[in-house]
Amino acid sequence: MSAQPLEWNDLYFVLAVCREGTLSGAARTLSVNHSTVFRRIIAIEKKLGVRLFEKLSTGYVMTEAGEAMLEVGERVENEMLGLSRRLIGRDFQLSGTLRIAVPDALLVKILMSHLNIFSQRFPEIQLEIVISNNDLNLSKREADIAIRATRSPPETAVGRRVCEMKTTIYGSIDYLSKRTVETIENYAWLMPDEDLARLPITELLQRKYPKAAVSLRCNSLLGLYEAAIQGFGVVALPCFLADPDTRLNRIVEPPSELTTELWLLTHPDLRRTARVKALMDFLVEVLEKEKDLIEGQLIV
Repeated sequence: MSAQPLEWNDLYFVLAVCREGTLSGAARTLSVNHSTVFRRIIAIEKKLGVRLFEKLSTGYVMTEAGEAMLEVGERVENEMLGLSRRLIGRDFQLSGTLRIAVPDALLVKILMSHLNIFSQRFPEIQLEIVISNNDLNLSKREADIAIRATRSPPETAVGRRVCEMKTTIYGSIDYLSKRTVETIENYAWLMPDEDLARLPITELLQRKYPKAAVSLRCNSLLGLYEAAIQGFGVVALPCFLADPDTRLNRIVEPPSELTTELWLLTHPDLRRTARVKALMDFLVEVLEKEKDLIEGQLIV
């Protein structure tokens, strides 16, 4: 039986299974259900007349044909993404969709009210906000603009360093008033889970306070913030999040080990796009106004 021609969408399904190794992981990536991925892979294999995957107890493993399809598929994907970025980069209209990735705490506590002003100023630009505490891939257009707390922005991105971002250790006034401890290590600690393992507090706690007991973990800074307010223990929080809250007290001044930098980033192909430039300029203006709070200089 001769092979039938592939469709563009076939590549997306094969690439997702290759990368994730499971049907459920591919389904999450593609925003479809498990059975849809299964049926599509079976149909693609039937169309090509070859097996692309072997099903093992640990998941799906590529055959030689699957590896060849991954290589070609990624090359096609990169070409299409590059074409998309170049075409969008020539768009001089203040209209269209803008996808912005931003950490949850920064969005809720500082940016959301300002983004409303931006939307009123540019009503033809539709914002898509991705709440992300991890690094999205700008090259793959997972976001057009990313706001990242990092000291090492990716070399594939361009943008601007806005300011330092200070973090320190906080506890609720009620929690701290009921406890007398010899050292900060003896408090109950609230910590980020593996989703936020790259935060500096993870390394700092292991190095400086190895005997500290962790009483709660959470994959959201806003969740850790609320847990601290409720008296679960002490936690490392950005100063912009905790300093304005009179229910929380600093335990120490912001350690240099917890200080990072706030960056506005985009892909080089998009930097001259009118709507990207408009939002980048707007965000620089907004974050400059909030600089003292972000750098821990405003204490209520």
